[in-house]
Amino acid sequence: MIFNAVCAQQSDEHVVLSFAASAADVLHFATIDRIGRDAQGELSGFQRPQVAAHIREIRDYLEKPNAVLPNPIVVAFTDRVRVESLDGGLARLHIDMSAGTPGLVVDGQQRLSALAEVDRNFQIFVSALICRDEAELRRQFVLINNTKPLPKSLIYELLPTVDNLPPRLSRRSTAADITARLNFENTSLRGYIKQHTAPEGMIADTVMQKIIMESLTNGILRSLIQGPKGIERCVRLVSNFFDAVKKTFPEAWHGHKPATSRLLHGAGIQALGDVMEVLAERSEARTVEDFRVGLECLRGRTAWTDGEWNFDGETRRWKSLQNVNRDVALLKHYLVGIVKIDQRKRRKSGAAPLLEPEAARS
Repeated sequence: MIFNAVCAQQSDEHVVLSFAASAADVLHFATIDRIGRDAQGELSGFQRPQVAAHIREIRDYLEKPNAVLPNPIVVAFTDRVRVESLDGGLARLHIDMSAGTPGLVVDGQQRLSALAEVDRNFQIFVSALICRDEAELRRQFVLINNTKPLPKSLIYELLPTVDNLPPRLSRRSTAADITARLNFENTSLRGYIKQHTAPEGMIADTVMQKIIMESLTNGILRSLIQGPKGIERCVRLVSNFFDAVKKTFPEAWHGHKPATSRLLHGAGIQALGDVMEVLAERSEARTVEDFRVGLECLRGRTAWTDGEWNFDGETRRWKSLQNVNRDVALLKHYLVGIVKIDQRKRRKSGAAPLLEPEAARS
């Protein structure tokens, strides 16, 4: 196989070329050598296993008529290739296929696997790296794939500016949009959420996005998001709830950060997300006052900044609660349990519902 390429002047020890080829061509001269061990436990290959969901998402995107894929597939060779130098930095790459496939894919395996399933003529850029031996090839693979990835927080913050996302990222995009509005618009959480564009914030944006995503999937925000101004209604509800939280626990909110108050900590925020859902569902709380009345039952029964939490059969120091699944579940169960008992008592006693005239909610 012969390809016209551009030769880049980089390392004196390696030859690096770039050219265009179809996915079928790439898979003809290169293989994806997946990592594994033989019966003796010896390591072979170096690529991670295929991720079916990721490949499917890439494929669905690439099937769109306006899809582009500027990122190159990186293929390494150790032998059976010859570079013919041409004028002007151009070259001709000769690949000897007589003894099988000589190349190995060292970056872009998921993209290449997705492209193999796309029924259209789609060319991609290939960066070819010629190494002196397999040891050097493995070294380059580690170095190429060990660069620091973009932080997820930054990627999530960028999502609302991107169209035609796969469903999983679309939900995250909506949650990221609501989170950003809470942080930058006139809400009770303005400036409190830590993002790449607001590093001085205290509440992790990924934690806030998590409770919003859960609500968009199975909670109150799922109904509010429907129809015109759905985003605005979601922002208003979450803002009203946390305004009520600030009013209910001012001594644990103002002047604190996650290290000094579990109210601003990932565990506390996630647990409060469940409390918001219970109050919104059981008492139809929507306004700040609705939520404040519903949260009143928690006063004197929390240990946000000092003391101990008295869970069922377990006592925990306030600062021992961490943002791990077990602790989050423990705190959720405790807070939600108190709120549900209070709601049942209210219904039995005939207490007025936590509702205001519709005009006050608009």
